Formats: sequence, structure tokens, C-alpha cells
Amino acid sequence: MTLHFVVLSFDRYSRDDVIGEIIAPLSQLDLSNAESCLSLARDIHPRSLKGRGEILVSLCHQPAANRLTVVVLKARNLPKMDITGLSDPYVKIYLLFNGQRIAKKKTHVKKRTLNPVFNESFVFDLPAGAKDLSSISLEFLLLDWDRVTKNEVIGRLELGGPKAMGTALHHWEEVVSSPRRQIAEWHKLRE
Repeated sequence: MTLHFVVLSFDRYSRDDVIGEIIAPLSQLDLSNAESCLSLARDIHPRSLKGRGEILVSLCHQPAANRLTVVVLKARNLPKMDITGLSDPYVKIYLLFNGQRIAKKKTHVKKRTLNPVFNESFVFDLPAGAKDLSSISLEFLLLDWDRVTKNEVIGRLELGGPKAMGTALHHWEEVVSSPRRQIAEWHKLRE
């Protein structure tokens, strides 16, 4: 058995913010000498999100129309962002040209879920200067919607551009080499 303490910052007008947590396995505590009360002193650790979850996106480049179609399909295993143990996730997508954000789209909010299904399609018209996808990249921000306070970033993903690596690089290379084909892939979200 384990005791899990969550330290919160109270806010009268919005949800309480998690400051940190303490996880104390009972097997590590000496309860034999404790009469009715036991003092426990531990350092507070920043909240562990145990990974940011994953997102499934599909891309299709249409060179003749100079367009990029992005489908945000779903996400899974998102961390609990609300005190209820759930999140209200949505996705913002930025189109970047030479590293500069030039267009933005966003999905609808999916209430009270850690495994949202979006199935939302977006079409980005690429700038005339973008002859191919080498100067184009996409930034995905998965956020937790909140009615009162600023929406929190759950995780992010960058596809294309110089920072792409791992599944992001593989996915982008597939899209570049297979125009007019919708290509979907799961990606781990990062901080």
C-alpha cells in the first residue's frame, strides 16, 4: 500500500493548481513504534505526469494545389490535468514557413477524457514561396481547456523542420516522398 499526498495551491476563482506530490510506500515506514500519531517529513516532488501521452495525426501533401491536409484523429494516455482526474483536451495546429507561424487551426474541446477522439480535418494552403515541404513544418499543441484560467499545455509535437527526429522525422519523410497519400502515425507528446 502507498500513501499519495498531492499538494495544491487554493484559488477561490478557478481550479486548484497542483504544486507537487509525495508518494510514501507504507512498507518503507516503521509503524511498530507509532502509538496514535506518526510524523512524516518528505520533500515535495514536482507533479509527475508520467509521460504526456500520444497523438495520432494523418497528413497528406497535395503539391498541385499547394496544400497540406492535416487530420487530428485521436490522443491516448493523456495525463490527468484537472482535480477530477480527467482533462478537457483540444489541439492547436500551427503551420510554420521558414520557422515563422503563418496559420493556426484548432479542434473542438473534448470534455472529461484522457483518450479523446477528434476526427477533425484541416486544410492549410501553403505559401507561394514553398515549392516543396522543406521550408514547411507543423507544430501541434495539445491543451487542457479551462473555463476560468489560462489553458495548460499537456504536450507538444513538431513535424518537419530541423528539430524533427524519431517518428516525427519518419512521418514527415513519408509524407514528402508519397504525395497525394494520407499517411497516419502515432507520436509521443513531449513537454
